[in-house]
Amino acid sequence: MLRIALAQLNYHVGNLVFNKKIILDKIHQAINQNVDLLVFSELALCGYPPLDLLNYNHFIENCYSDLKEIAMQCKNISVIIGAPTSNPDINGKNLFNSAVLIQNGEITDIRNKSLLPTYDIFDEYRWFEQNKSFACVNVKGVKIALTICEDLWNMDADPLYTNWPMNELVKESPSLMVNIAASPFDFNHEDERKNILRKNVATYNLPLVYVNQIGANTDFVFDGGSLAMNADGTIIKELDYFKEDFLIVEFDNNSKSFVADKKVNYETPSKISKINNALMLGIKDYFGKSGFKKAIVGLSGGIDSAVVLALAAEALGSENVHAVLMPSEFSSQHSIDDALCLVDKLKCSHEIVSIADIFNRYEAALGDSFKGTSFNVAEENIQSRIRGTLLMAISNKFGYILLNTSNKSELAVGYGTLYGDMNGGLSVIGDLYKTEVYELANYINRKSEIIPVNTITKAPSAELRPNQKDSDSLPDYDLLDAILFEYIEKTKSTQSIIQKLNNADVVTKVIKMVNANEWKRHQFAPIIRVSTKSFGRGRRMPIVAKYE
Repeated sequence: MLRIALAQLNYHVGNLVFNKKIILDKIHQAINQNVDLLVFSELALCGYPPLDLLNYNHFIENCYSDLKEIAMQCKNISVIIGAPTSNPDINGKNLFNSAVLIQNGEITDIRNKSLLPTYDIFDEYRWFEQNKSFACVNVKGVKIALTICEDLWNMDADPLYTNWPMNELVKESPSLMVNIAASPFDFNHEDERKNILRKNVATYNLPLVYVNQIGANTDFVFDGGSLAMNADGTIIKELDYFKEDFLIVEFDNNSKSFVADKKVNYETPSKISKINNALMLGIKDYFGKSGFKKAIVGLSGGIDSAVVLALAAEALGSENVHAVLMPSEFSSQHSIDDALCLVDKLKCSHEIVSIADIFNRYEAALGDSFKGTSFNVAEENIQSRIRGTLLMAISNKFGYILLNTSNKSELAVGYGTLYGDMNGGLSVIGDLYKTEVYELANYINRKSEIIPVNTITKAPSAELRPNQKDSDSLPDYDLLDAILFEYIEKTKSTQSIIQKLNNADVVTKVIKMVNANEWKRHQFAPIIRVSTKSFGRGRRMPIVAKYE
């Protein structure tokens, strides 16, 4: 019987001292619990994604030095750990993305990643050489097919790659598959991931240990969900989601299966609850790993800023969140009242800074420049930029991080002011369409009213001119978000969207707005990714381009 421990941890990119410490802590825990094999996740030692830190030779040298130090603590246990390793062949990239096997206090085997993703948020071929040689590893007489994340993902009807690592490894008749992963969260990914893993165990008739990580590294959120699965697709043990976890399973090499205490049914949580957990982890780790404690939010009385404030208060503690209300002559009293009601419920600090006089001074200063023109978007944007300047001033003065409150619908069509309401160190809801923001607000209120009902039910408005409504400039959000989803997530053409949704004029107008505002999005804050196609690293479009 082989006792295998799955270590699902929250790593800090580049922080080798911290990562080594939490790895060693789990090694010592596993030794005390008589574990034979302890498995960590992909690039656990350096954190994922390390990006261009991998270009620094001293960083790679320090990784290898730490691996040797870790190995010295493993004389009574076998350990699999993800780390970058050097490619000895001068032909090709300098590095491999590796799974390092440590036994008897030494590094005994290194297995390298074969399938290097370069789609969506991934760009691994920028740094890593593709593995082209295959061999199983042996731990206490158990032959293991050891793979890394994407190596198991070539199972769809339309494969991305021309080679199949498990097709090679299975020739050696292994008893067990082990896959170490850095598999980022999106709200569809849990089901997709389990389906892929089940396809693998069914195809190769082998049980599987799968180890993912948790935590947020800027825009990437990792949700965990590490597991042990028998060859029939039954999940024997599943680790927690969005939390560090550690579990031990027993593997019987004779039957090639895990020993199950009892059958466990795992329920998939709702989409919106997963998004809520991912955003809170994204906020918490962005602050914790950056060394910041306090957040500032510009609070308008609208749905977007209310949701961001509520998430921040729960993630960081209400005592660490400061709200600033900045009413103008166009701000409605009900919006001010809603904002004050929210800060009272959340018990976070707040202040009111009127921008009416400041805006009047701007108008006076620009009187000659704007002479003979009517009030339009220029004056609206001045108000937004005044607010952005005030928020950044308070942020600078007291060391707060400004949380941005723009949603994905607004970012898509450019319905936001650069250097104004697009300011911020982190975008919390920039990967949520407006309709999803409403869903999230209702989820936040699932037990008791936190966000005022009036904030949720009133017509959305930027309140930058008299009686303004979002619908003056944009289609209803149900239609807008349907168009955006087809164009951004599903990459459909204008004509195919028109055929599906009708309303050719609106569809054409919306897509033109998306294409015309790429330059704005390139100057936006990093966005916590929760969808299958986020702006930023997940959608790379040219700025100076023309394509209809």
